[in-house]
Formats: sequence, structure tokens, C-alpha cells
Amino acid sequence: QLHLVESGGGSVQPGGSLRLSCEVSGLSLAYYAIGWFRQAPGKEREGISCISTDENTYYADSVKGRFTISRNNNKSMVYLQMDSLKPQGTAGYYCAADSGTEIQTMCVNNWADWWGKGTLVTVSS
Repeated sequence: QLHLVESGGGSVQPGGSLRLSCEVSGLSLAYYAIGWFRQAPGKEREGISCISTDENTYYADSVKGRFTISRNNNKSMVYLQMDSLKPQGTAGYYCAADSGTEIQTMCVNNWADWWGKGTLVTVSS
């Protein structure tokens, strides 16, 4: 069983940057695809970026060109670099892990076996 813990959230002005981290424990990260998802108040959860075990990546149109996902299996960490943040990026951000699901399907359908508890990002002036 995997355990995922997000960190790095906080408050930032529009146009600013944050880097979220997801620490994975319990089993080897190398065998799992990881996704970042967000849920704003009153809205459905959105898959924004996913990375496969061989480091293929998927980005939702809403973040493409501004966010970068990466992984370090040796450190059991996955990161989401978020640049040019917008007010509509205010949300709880969650990382999740899955084995066997193609990353676009994972992100688009919010499919994952294990989920973290999230970290809050507020984008406001």
C-alpha cells in the first residue's frame, strides 16, 4: 500500500510560482504512474498533470506550458512546478498513484488507486 503526502502549497500572487512536492512511501515509486489533481470550491476535481513510470507526461490544456511535472524515483518524490499562476488556480492540490492505467486516462478520468490528503494553493492579489 502506498502513502502519499503533498507539500509546498501556500499563497501566491497572480503570475507567481510555486513548487508542489509529493512524497511517496510504502512501495517503490518506480512502479507507479503519478498524477496531480486539483479541486476548487464548488467544482469537480480536475486532473492537471500525470507522469508515467518511463517519464512520459500529460498536461491538461488549462496548465499546458505553465506547469511542469517531474519525478525522482531514488528520492521517492514527484514534483509539480507551477509558473504563471492564475486566480482560477486556487484549489486543493492532490497527488495520486496508479499502476496499469495509461496516464491520459488517469488524468482525464481521475482514476488512481492511492491518494494523498492534499495541499492548498491560493492565488490572489
